[in-house]
Amino acid sequence: MSKSTKWFLIILGVLALIALGFVLVFISMLGDQTESTETVVTGSGDKIAVVELKGVISSSEEVNRQIKKYRENRSIKAILLHVDSPGGGVVASQEMYEEVRKTRDGGKPVVVSMGSLAASGGYYVACGGSRLVANRGTLTASIGVISEFLQLRDALTKLGIDVKTIKSGRLKDAGSPVRKMNEEDERYFQTLMDDVHQQFIAVVERERKMSHEDVVALADGRVFTGEQALTMGLIDTIGTYEDAVKLAAELGGIRGEPAIVKERKRQSWLSPVLGDMGETVKDLKQELLDRPILSYRFAGPY
Repeated sequence: MSKSTKWFLIILGVLALIALGFVLVFISMLGDQTESTETVVTGSGDKIAVVELKGVISSSEEVNRQIKKYRENRSIKAILLHVDSPGGGVVASQEMYEEVRKTRDGGKPVVVSMGSLAASGGYYVACGGSRLVANRGTLTASIGVISEFLQLRDALTKLGIDVKTIKSGRLKDAGSPVRKMNEEDERYFQTLMDDVHQQFIAVVERERKMSHEDVVALADGRVFTGEQALTMGLIDTIGTYEDAVKLAAELGGIRGEPAIVKERKRQSWLSPVLGDMGETVKDLKQELLDRPILSYRFAGPY
């Protein structure tokens, strides 16, 4: 074997190892970077548990697990649900709402503290709480449903790519990105939108004790500031996160300063190495791959 061939094979091997490293890093970032959780307790009084609902809602599993755990723990006198989310999947939002409502109706107070944004699915979940607390500048409500469909047919045609679809049922491929959406498709999806929208309206109507007409007038997808939401009856009070903690303590019958119980994730070895890159890739995956067809999601910037 010649010397040049040996060097070529060495360089090829190094490049292969680098490529493998990038693949492993990418797979790890797409997956869950957290290996386990630990519970952190600050303070020495009776306990309030804090559950975070942040970012786009794609799954209810993690939030519901925590809420159920704290509901069944008798040492936890109240739960503070901190919401900073534009909403997300319809089903995931509904599942979290039901878990929050079940906890509240079971006798354990759930105070919702709204951050910068508690919109659409985030507001849907919040409606199950005992009390809703928002900052003056919080953006909330956005009572509506959205569905977005990629239209790739023209781009594929320009690339010389054609797709042949075999189907049974004329609407089986409705929403497919490889064919143009027709009027029948649009009517079909609009019917789905309207039904899920009415489900959202019914929850707000029931939980906020508002008339159907009043909710419908607000349910056009708009967000409102905390101050506007208060005048409309969409929240209970204006206050900070600390105000929400005090309210949770009061509803939980806690005297003095409460202890705060909160889960903290143990990060994998990649987290300090990659910094914010892992979160960026996960957000991109969530945006492109995990987006549900039907979303209670605020479509504005977040």
